[in-house]
Amino acid sequence: MPTLKQEVLKALSSLPETAGIDDIMYRLYVIEKVRKGRQAVRNGETISVEELKNEMKSW
Repeated sequence: MPTLKQEVLKALSSLPETAGIDDIMYRLYVIEKVRKGRQAVRNGETISVEELKNEMKSW
């Protein structure tokens, strides 16, 4: 599993030279959300499809 720094450097290097600060911040935001999601899965912090469907009914 790559380190956070490695992920960030790879993401930044894939952006076009014209990328602005908003593009960079969004890419960092997505990296953090994905990392947190993967950690939640590893920790068993998930819900079933049925639980999600029931939760969505209240939206």
